Amino acid sequence: MSKFLEVNPEQLIKKVADELKKDERMSQPDWALFCKTGISREKVPDQDDWWYIRAASILRKVAMMGPVGVNKLSVKYGSKQNRGMKPEKFQRASRNILRTILQQLETKGFVKQAEIGVHKGRVVTKEGKDFLDQMSENL
Repeated sequence: MSKFLEVNPEQLIKKVADELKKDERMSQPDWALFCKTGISREKVPDQDDWWYIRAASILRKVAMMGPVGVNKLSVKYGSKQNRGMKPEKFQRASRNILRTILQQLETKGFVKQAEIGVHKGRVVTKEGKDFLDQMSENL
């Protein structure tokens, strides 16, 4: 059993995000300052380091869910859209943000593309799992 599954997810994500900020391969793109995280959002995120928090959260989700693709993650990070007087409607999250973060995590060596049975997508590598376990110590 992995250690990162037994600790508080909020503390783990915060610690992993702080560690990812130090690496230049995980840099926030210029356009990330002006984009929303999904169609259901009205404004851009308030936090300055939201890119790294989302990257840490995605790394944890990929480690937990096994082979996972961008579309499945966009459903996980989606939310309901306020449409005024009309009923709310579920909208998926921005797939460009998720795809870019997954590509950055691939260049860092934490995730890789794999095919397990009929499922294909990204899975966490041994380095990524060791990184998460190391970050989960002392929490």
